[in-house]
Amino acid sequence: MKQAAQVQSIVVMGVSGSGKSTIAQALAAQINAEFSDADWLHPADNLAKMSSGQALSDNERLPWLHLVGQHMQQLPSIHQSSVTACSALKRSYRDILRAYVPDAIFIFLDGPFEVVQARVETRRHDFMPLSLLASQFEVLEPLDDDERGMRVDIEMNPDVIVSKIEVELRRLIIATGRNDEETR
Repeated sequence: MKQAAQVQSIVVMGVSGSGKSTIAQALAAQINAEFSDADWLHPADNLAKMSSGQALSDNERLPWLHLVGQHMQQLPSIHQSSVTACSALKRSYRDILRAYVPDAIFIFLDGPFEVVQARVETRRHDFMPLSLLASQFEVLEPLDDDERGMRVDIEMNPDVIVSKIEVELRRLIIATGRNDEETR
């Protein structure tokens, strides 16, 4: 995808184990965008709590979500498109991110619990134990029809997922008549 056909901010969202970091990194490389992982911005207290197997409350997530939004907001100001891996499980969380980057596009990596559970069981993650996966599925609010974004099935090969996202991004850009050059 050419630079002029990119959007400024893309958020790859979903539960732990859905492939957010993998897909976001691959997409960023493919479209020549800056990759960031929202997990890098978690305060130490959040990391410690999750590492102990306790889910974060909305109040504990709020400062982190504002940091993620601020980070996303800074990247377009230096004329760099960004792809951010962030759980963004609830609409209210996505609304916070949209307050910083109103035109963000959300890519929802969606798949069944059993598939995600199998992935989480076979990987090592510094602070996201398998015991928290059920709570993530419980609070997950898929994208609403009025949210700018798309749902992608995680059971496909990552290369196929990235290609599908690129095609859909082009379609969204054409449908809205917007691109990078118009938003600068």
